[in-house]
Amino acid sequence: MDGIEAFGAAAPGRSLLDTMDEHGQLASLNCMEIRLFSLGGTETFGINVFKVREVMLTPKITPTPHMPAGVQGVISLRGSVIPVIDLARVLEVDARSENRCSTLMVSEFCGRSQGFLVDSVDRITRVAWDQVKSPDASLIDAEGMVTAITRLPDGRLVSILDVEQVLAKAFGEPAIPDIEPIEHGHAINVVFADDSPLARREISSVLDKLGVRYQQATNGREAWEKLQALAGQAQAEGCALAERLRLVLTDAEMPEMDGYVLARSIKADRRFGGIPVVMHTSLSSHANGVMGRSADVDAYVTKFEPITLAATLRPLLRAHSAALPHSAP
Repeated sequence: MDGIEAFGAAAPGRSLLDTMDEHGQLASLNCMEIRLFSLGGTETFGINVFKVREVMLTPKITPTPHMPAGVQGVISLRGSVIPVIDLARVLEVDARSENRCSTLMVSEFCGRSQGFLVDSVDRITRVAWDQVKSPDASLIDAEGMVTAITRLPDGRLVSILDVEQVLAKAFGEPAIPDIEPIEHGHAINVVFADDSPLARREISSVLDKLGVRYQQATNGREAWEKLQALAGQAQAEGCALAERLRLVLTDAEMPEMDGYVLARSIKADRRFGGIPVVMHTSLSSHANGVMGRSADVDAYVTKFEPITLAATLRPLLRAHSAALPHSAP
């Protein structure tokens, strides 16, 4: 690998906007592209290309005192100082390759940048979300770093990282501040979907503080099934679905069905008319702008900022609650 490979750099004759529009089209097809990489063992790992800003040979890392375990130090990259994480150490992978930590992937995630030390970086490959499966619950624990599994055409299994969990293990989980509850919140029901156990805990904490009721799903397909059940029940009882469901909050990247397909499915079903859909995503604001528009979501908010999430949900829930006769206790 020579020098720096910048993620999103446009090919000759193509603008950056063209490149991002292509990724927006991938979302409309329920597909994503993943960057394959190795930590020096036999396992192949993957990360969504939208989270990888660039790849380079590992530069000089400056150790700093009191760094958490797994954080090797910092580097200066075009005027910014970013932490560098030894992925093999955080994931507890027994990596003894002579190329260990020779490559740095610079990731932009949840509004922050960090470098991931890896053994080597492979190609970018396209996969359909319905071919991305959640790992068996018996094979993961509360700190499971793998959020999904997929298989390549050559038969190799790819473990897709839960980057949220990796960062939480390296730096600790964010504290949830005090959040003012919504008046009559007990009458408000929300459905949210996220494949990351950490993200589900964080979202649940925010919704608990807002005082609203909620149902959760681990992927878009499960969420769609829950939503269909709610719609069917409301129809059978002769009441408007909006009286049973006030808002849907969805992650962008999920196994089985991603958030973009879920959002478009909701918007295309007249029974969900007037029910806002909010996308809660770790992708960059540029990616949100292109891909969120294609799904016609009502709002999107970057993970994980609990105050911003609550501030985004509050007016939508209040407006919807005020318009319904059953919002009072």
